[in-house]
Amino acid sequence: MSIQVQNVSKRFGGFVALDDVSLEVPDGSLLSLLGPSGSGKTTLLRIIAGLEVADQGRILHGTEDITDHAACDRQVGFVFQHYALFRHMTVAENVGYGLRVRGRPKSRIAERVRELLALVRLEGLDDRYPSQLSGGQRQRVALARALAAEPRVLLLDEPFGALDANVRHELREWLRRLHEEIHVTSIFVTHDQEEAFEVADRVVVMNNARIEQVGTPDEVYDQPASPFVYHFLGKVNKFAGRIVRGRFRVGATELALPSGTQLPEASVATAYVRPHEVKLQSDQPGSAGLGAVVRHVNSAGPVVHVSLERSDDGSPFLALLTKEECRGLTLRPSSLVYAFLKNARIFPEEAG
Repeated sequence: MSIQVQNVSKRFGGFVALDDVSLEVPDGSLLSLLGPSGSGKTTLLRIIAGLEVADQGRILHGTEDITDHAACDRQVGFVFQHYALFRHMTVAENVGYGLRVRGRPKSRIAERVRELLALVRLEGLDDRYPSQLSGGQRQRVALARALAAEPRVLLLDEPFGALDANVRHELREWLRRLHEEIHVTSIFVTHDQEEAFEVADRVVVMNNARIEQVGTPDEVYDQPASPFVYHFLGKVNKFAGRIVRGRFRVGATELALPSGTQLPEASVATAYVRPHEVKLQSDQPGSAGLGAVVRHVNSAGPVVHVSLERSDDGSPFLALLTKEECRGLTLRPSSLVYAFLKNARIFPEEAG
């Protein structure tokens, strides 16, 4: 079941939670809403679920407009961060709760509970209570309960946020495998980019009540649509410069503008470059590099972190090099090197 969000806005008093948001979630996909706290991702999830009412806009399941449907009529399964399990019920009773409320036959409930406990790898734990389970097991019970009524859409609000790092990693892998088995259209909220990239087919980056970018994990990371996406998705170097004869000039270095980028002559702009896209040479080659002084080198681990300072204006930046790339380079504090900026994305100054 595909989902369409059309021009949805939501305010809480004077606070704008969503501002004219539109989004399409393809049938059977696993999509992540990624962004900082207050960006609107949980509000959007709750509006899709019917737990909040939008001030304007529509929600469609396929071609059916469900904007005015109650949450219980939307055939949506919801998984909360803190499990929301009934402490006085066993695992089996928790999983089968929604089916009992719907008046399903006891034999069908028992059969469905067995199927789901096998699906979430909790066979043999049906008589235990939530207090007797680990955090990861409780979250899998919550997921099984959400799947019990065979929802058309599965929504997860930071499902692994209350778990420690090792358990989160295990459950991310497990959720990805589970989705490949059941293929139910799923949306999950997270502020953890690693989690979004590891699990989701597509990532929606949100900021200040709006969508900044939608794409595959590779597209969002390698081709950020805005300075915010660059900053939110990891370390990035910023180089201020100007447009000269259709190229970006920073110091003595000139960079070609990325395809589709059009900036006025002499305008001030900023180039954004990931640290692993900064390449270093000890000698000035034929094409001008950006002169820099080495300030610190950290070679522990598989990647070498080189902290640098521009020779012309003293501004700092970072390069991440492989051990192989470091061979033949003089990387001692105060040594001079030349930096080459690969795959830079250039934005006008006001965009930063």
